[in-house]
Order: sequence, then C-alpha cells, then structure tokens
Amino acid sequence: MNSTEIRPPPLPKRKRFPWIVYWAALGLIVLVALAPIGSVVACGWIANTHGCKVDEGSVHPCMINGKDYGHMLYTLGVMGWLMLVTLPAGALALGLWLVVLLLHRSRWRKAALSG
Repeated sequence: MNSTEIRPPPLPKRKRFPWIVYWAALGLIVLVALAPIGSVVACGWIANTHGCKVDEGSVHPCMINGKDYGHMLYTLGVMGWLMLVTLPAGALALGLWLVVLLLHRSRWRKAALSG
C-alpha cells in the first residue's frame, strides 16, 4: 500500500432502534393485565383435577394429598375480580405504549435520515 494514499474516515456505526425495550415493556403489560385470568384458570384446573368445589360465596374444603387447599383455591378464584382493574389498566397502558413507540420510532427515523 502506498503511504501517500488517502483513505476516507470510516463511517460512523448507526445505533439500532431499541426494540428489545419495547417488547419487554409490552410483555410486562400483557402479563400484568392477564394475571387474574391465569389465577382463575389455575384455580379451576386444580379444583377440577382433584374433584373440589370452588365458588366465590365461601371456602370449601379441598383435600389434596391429605392437606386442605380450600382457602388457597378460594383466594385464587376470587382474585379473578382483579380483572375489573387490570384489563382496563392494561388497555390504557397498551395505548400509551403504542403512542410512545410510534413517537420514538418516528423521531429516531428523522434523526437517522438527517445525520
């Protein structure tokens, strides 16, 4: 290589858009919003598997391997009422997430195109 040869400076590496942060936030929003549904599904599955009765009126005994899990199943079942809060809050959080994502992405694109 000739020592008088002029090389252009290397191009700066463009930072990538932080998609992982947005996907993690979306996963957390969905997980929190749907957690009460998981609680009710788990309660129903455990109760049906072991032939136990579960309702929101009172605690019923549920013997599994010699131990009473009636109160735990009652609690899991009643936690389903949290859906009245978590589903609307999750919908609002999802809307906010989408607005922030779109604004960030559009500004990111403008900054990348301008320089």
